[in-house]
This record gives sequence, C-alpha cells and structure tokens, in this order.
Amino acid sequence: MLANLESLGYHEMTPIQAKSLPVILDRRDLIAQAKTGSGKTAAFGIGILQRLNPTWFAIQALVICPTRELADQVSNELRRLARFADNTKILTLCGGAPMRPQIASLEHGAHIIVGTPGRLRDHIGRGSIDLSTVQTLVLDEADRMVDMGFYEEISGIVSACPTRRQTLLFSATYPDDIRKSSAPFLRDPTEITVEAQHDDNRIEQRFYEVGYDERNGAVAMLLNYFKPASALAFCNTKIHCRELADELRQQGFSAMALYGELEQRERDEILVLFANGSCSVLVATDVAARGLDIQSLEAVINVDVSKDTEVHIHRVGRTGRGSARGLALSLCAPNEKKWVKLIEEYQHGPVSWFDLSDLEPATGPAQQAAMVTLVIMGGKKDKLRPGDLLGALTGDAGLTKEQVGKINVFEFMTYVALDRRIADKAFAKLSSGNIKGRNFKMRFI
Repeated sequence: MLANLESLGYHEMTPIQAKSLPVILDRRDLIAQAKTGSGKTAAFGIGILQRLNPTWFAIQALVICPTRELADQVSNELRRLARFADNTKILTLCGGAPMRPQIASLEHGAHIIVGTPGRLRDHIGRGSIDLSTVQTLVLDEADRMVDMGFYEEISGIVSACPTRRQTLLFSATYPDDIRKSSAPFLRDPTEITVEAQHDDNRIEQRFYEVGYDERNGAVAMLLNYFKPASALAFCNTKIHCRELADELRQQGFSAMALYGELEQRERDEILVLFANGSCSVLVATDVAARGLDIQSLEAVINVDVSKDTEVHIHRVGRTGRGSARGLALSLCAPNEKKWVKLIEEYQHGPVSWFDLSDLEPATGPAQQAAMVTLVIMGGKKDKLRPGDLLGALTGDAGLTKEQVGKINVFEFMTYVALDRRIADKAFAKLSSGNIKGRNFKMRFI
C-alpha cells in the first residue's frame, strides 16, 4: 500500500488525513468537518482497504454520496488506492444508469459499494443487495445529502447495515440539524475539524459593487479582463443561470448552464464538455454544483453573494486546489452588503473591494474555449476504447497527441476533445476513414 501511495504522488498527509487516519485505523466512529478537495477520500479509502479481506467476497464497505458525479469520482480514487491489492472489486450504484447490469454485477459479489441514496434504497427494496456484512460505512458530504432531502433514504440504508460497524461521517458544514439527525447512526464518535478558511496566499478574493441589473454585463467584463481558461459562475436561481449563459454565448463565450431538472444525459454531457476544456464557463446553482469535482478551476465568480457564509466559503474553495493558485470574484448588489458583513465576521477580517471601472474594456472577440468536442455515435457497447480513438486520430487523421484532449467513452457514445484549430480537418479525415474497421456517425457539439 505504501509503495502504491508513493507512486500515486501521496508524499505527505493533508491536514484532514493527519487528523482522521489515526481515528479511522483505530476503528472508531468519526465526524470530520472538511471541505471538498481536502483529501478526505484517501483518508477513508486507506482505512477501508487496511481492514479489507479480498478473499471474502462480501460487501465489507459502503460509501454513500449525494450525487452520481461524486460517487464516480470516489470509486475512481478507491480503485487507484486499491491497485496494490489484487481482485478488489469496487461497484458504483447510482441512478440514471440501467438497473439490470447493476443487479448482475451484485450477483457476482463485490467488496466495496459506492452509491447514491435513491439507487441504494431501490436495491435494498428489490433484495438485490446484502449489507449485513458491512464493516465500514461512510457518509460522504452528509450536509449535502440532508439538504437534498435524502435523510429518509439514508436512515433506511443505515438500518440495513449491522449495528456493529464503523461509521465515518464527512461534511463540509456541520450545523445543529445534521448533528441531531446523524446522532443515531454514530457510536461515541470522535469529532475533528479542519480549518474551513482559505489560504489568502493561494486564493485571491476580489469583491465588486454592482447594480442589481448590471451583473450579467459585469460577469462578461471580468471574463474578458482575467481570461480564465475555466470559470464556475454561481447564480442563486436556475432562471438566472439560463439567462446569464445565453447572454455570454451571444457575446462569443463558450458558456453552459447547469441546474436542477436537467436530464442525467444532459448533465453528463455538460460536465464532460467543461472537464475537457470545450466549455470554459459553467454557470450553475449551488444545488446543481454539489458533488462536482473539477480538478483545475482557475476562477470562481459569485454572481450573487450567498446568504449562507459557509456556502460562500465552499464555493470559493473550488478554485486554488492543491498547489494551484485560484481567483474568486464576487459581485455585490447594494442590498447584499449585509451578507458580505457576515463573510467578514466569519473570516475575521475585511474583504478586498475593487472597482469595475478600473478594468480595461475588452478589445477583440471573447476568448473561446481551447477545445471542441466531437461526439462519436458508438461506445462501450461497440467495444470502443480510448486507445482505439487515439490511434485513429494520431494515425489516419494525422494529429499529434497534444492536439487530442480527454476521451470519455460511455455505453453508447464517445466524447473526444480536439484542439479547436485543427478540429475541422480531423473531422473530415476521421469521417472519411474508419475506427476499428467500422464507420461511426459523428458530429460536433
């Protein structure tokens, strides 16, 4: 395990790992308050794998996450951590995916399950999952799950697990309602908190006063001035999300809106485009952005100041991950000054105010995303693999590896990010040739 951690680049512990690992390895229950991106997945992952018996094909650990994106991200990280242990089977059970393949996988057994509350309850209801052997239960981003109305489902899932188990609860915020509602799940838990403040040396926070109706124009000004390769803009309502994304697109920005009520397929597509560099501005509500894991995010723009200080801290913490520098820009209408006062109280110091009129007006067109995405109407069902596509693009289509970005292969579709400057040429070559001896329909999105 240590050799594998070394090869994955884990050389020293993050604060949450240093505080929580001794408790986890001691098999005590834990309440850990830490923000997204603090290294908590490795903390509970190491704990789970340390006590796992690969020769016993039973569900020994269960991780419950609020969203499909977070569940996928946690599963991928656990698989990387488990590379040293042969035959460790990790299954992801989320809604938005067909039920039957999940049931078939469960029949063959699994060691670790990562899932969302609704889908886990469905499996319990059908009798397709047996949680009576769970030794470690992890509630990841517990505050988000309760906010999203999953308390009943979680309660049902917990009651299907043995009473003699270790329970680890991770939460970015830990208000009284979560404390009260989670108390029945825990036995004499150790509580740890990792400072939720952000390092000012790594994340530069700037506040701009702006008229209520001038916010959308101000967002365009900030994007034109700072030119972030990737920016996440937070709005308080889905209507405002759609309006702002439309307005930015009309001005030439590669912008998309992410909000509740989108179909899972649409949501997946938007996240693929944002992660692969084909969409440079993602406009989202707090609820829609939950569980998003975006590794490198140059800027966060708070189009509305959040009324909840911890939500503000959580938003800002999405930029400046790891050793990267981040930028957090907040627009404040006159009636929102009172919420800024609360942020100042929380961080024990004044925020830095700047004037929009000091930004030089933009010249030339808006900065477009560096990549565009080609959708190929074929996927895992057609036995397509990323290597096949990379081979076709660097072989027949004559591209260099640097001109090809992320390749995401789903069941029926594949998304390939291509350097915008050569995308049309690549499309012409690829559509007149074949991939693995077959012709697939393809289009840009």
